[in-house]
Amino acid sequence: MTNSVNVAIDGPAGAGKSTVAKQIAKRLGFLYIDTGAMYRTLTYAALREGVSVHDGQALYKLLEGGRIELDTSGQGANVFWNETDVTEAIRSNEVNANVSAVASHEPVRRAMVQQQQLLATKANAVLDGRDVGTHVLPHANLKVFLTASVLERAKRRYEEQLANGMDSDFELLKREIAMRDELDSTREVAPLQKAEDAVELDTTLMTFEEVVETIYDLVKERTA
Repeated sequence: MTNSVNVAIDGPAGAGKSTVAKQIAKRLGFLYIDTGAMYRTLTYAALREGVSVHDGQALYKLLEGGRIELDTSGQGANVFWNETDVTEAIRSNEVNANVSAVASHEPVRRAMVQQQQLLATKANAVLDGRDVGTHVLPHANLKVFLTASVLERAKRRYEEQLANGMDSDFELLKREIAMRDELDSTREVAPLQKAEDAVELDTTLMTFEEVVETIYDLVKERTA
């Protein structure tokens, strides 16, 4: 057990977990750990190195031979693979289409979870992902399950990509998000599901500020 305060934010693709978690961590003065970015980084590395996203042992070997670093010292949360900044590269459509396959392998998830748990014991932290409340931090002080309609999630991802100067296809995003929901929810290892003691928050009709304020109040209530 650790004396650090941990907040787990889970939910499906495009629910706004990372943006919300990052802001919550900033307001609380906590460490922000983007678990999804870690899987995206390995996916990016696999695609670049020609490693099959369906070969769990090869992916595990790639992960063990490389280094993923999260830098939250600045305004954002930069991600590095072997000292190369891949923050923008891991948000590409190609990574989006393959990250669920990479995250489905038990050896990969086991190694990632160990890294994430270690980080969370070192400081008060906000972690977001798909299995944080159920597998990574089952004893988190607060667990939140963020969700929204597929249409709303696709709209948010579409606007985010355009704002970042990326090419984006709204209809393709809708199909990809629905497909990721299916893959993430039905995989054998650590599937996407709401922890029994998690607070479910449907953000379809909520503003970003409303979501942040609601979770911030919940953290304060649980850690008073």
